[in-house]
Amino acid sequence: MSVAENIAEVRERIAAAARRAGRNPDEITLMGVTKTFPAEHVREAYIAGLRVFGENRVQEFARKADALRDLPDAEWHLIGHLQTNKTAKAAELFDAVDSVDSVRMAEKLNASAESAGKILSVLIEINVGGEKAKSGVAPGSDELERILRGGPRWENLKIRGLMTVPPYTEDPEGSRAYFRQLRQIRDSIVARALPKIGTAVLSMGMSHDFEVAIEEGATCVRVGTAIFGERAKA
Repeated sequence: MSVAENIAEVRERIAAAARRAGRNPDEITLMGVTKTFPAEHVREAYIAGLRVFGENRVQEFARKADALRDLPDAEWHLIGHLQTNKTAKAAELFDAVDSVDSVRMAEKLNASAESAGKILSVLIEINVGGEKAKSGVAPGSDELERILRGGPRWENLKIRGLMTVPPYTEDPEGSRAYFRQLRQIRDSIVARALPKIGTAVLSMGMSHDFEVAIEEGATCVRVGTAIFGERAKA
């Protein structure tokens, strides 16, 4: 199947999952995860109607960016871990960073966005599974509290919600409890009505479990393999 056909099929699956949950499919953003795929694959997805794209590495996207600058209204999101020494390049290349997991990163990213003359949308990455090999701030941690309280002073960052990558399980149902946990964390933040903290976005769910994520409240699903096929080694 072509990229366009894959996108159409994924959108049908999104709509079906939304209906099961009594939700409007239009509330759910489909992000194409394009890490390791060349610019021509990204362009093919754009022609098929996709507008939101996620990349894992700053340097990899830097090599593609020039070939994609002519795509109007495309959104470029960094969804992988950001090293603090690459915040300047990230602020230059991306519209959003969906993996903020420390005050230090947020402060450096805010300064880089200010230097670039732009306001970056950001998500706070939550490590719901407590996996040491994964980035993300721990639920209920002091660091998460400091990020939430720091929001008002970062004038060039717009915190829009939360993101997570749960522990992988072959059975998509194995992700459900983690997705539910992220929604509950979001709801607890909403109840506090913190200034400058947006909570609309719940970015969760990938090719193998995005339908479960939608049933648990995802507003953005990050889909790579189901659109572009198996990826080459990074």
